[in-house]
Amino acid sequence: MRRKEREVTDYNLMLGIVDKCDCLRLGFVDGEDVYIVPLNYGYEDNDGNLILYCHGAKEGKKADLIKSNGRASFEMDTKHELVGSDTACSYSYMYQSVIGKGSIEFVESYDEKKHALELIMAHYTEGKEWHFNENMVDSVAVMKLCVKKWTAKEH
Repeated sequence: MRRKEREVTDYNLMLGIVDKCDCLRLGFVDGEDVYIVPLNYGYEDNDGNLILYCHGAKEGKKADLIKSNGRASFEMDTKHELVGSDTACSYSYMYQSVIGKGSIEFVESYDEKKHALELIMAHYTEGKEWHFNENMVDSVAVMKLCVKKWTAKEH
């Protein structure tokens, strides 16, 4: 990271940024190109390891890339604020962001899929317990990104 003074290294503060974000952008290698897709997500801390969950269709480009490669990068950001000035080059922008990479796979177990969907709902809603129809859980693809390396930054 070039701007070390903006790096966030405390794990709990990093998780706090993840919690405040509302969009996960997954990036995949697609031949000589890159494919990026924005998604809703849920997360959990597994003994100091970040796990991200998202859901989508069982078929399509994202599913094909997960099956063929099993790796993904991600980005999320929050706390956006434009800081004005009298000159264009003196403008600045406040933010918090997280980027990282890891291994990604489809969740096959019904119980883990349900757990992941509960985490996704918990991330966007407050204090409500959700129940899921078994057919709906079976029909959706749930992806699990085990984060191997990540950094956080704020300005």
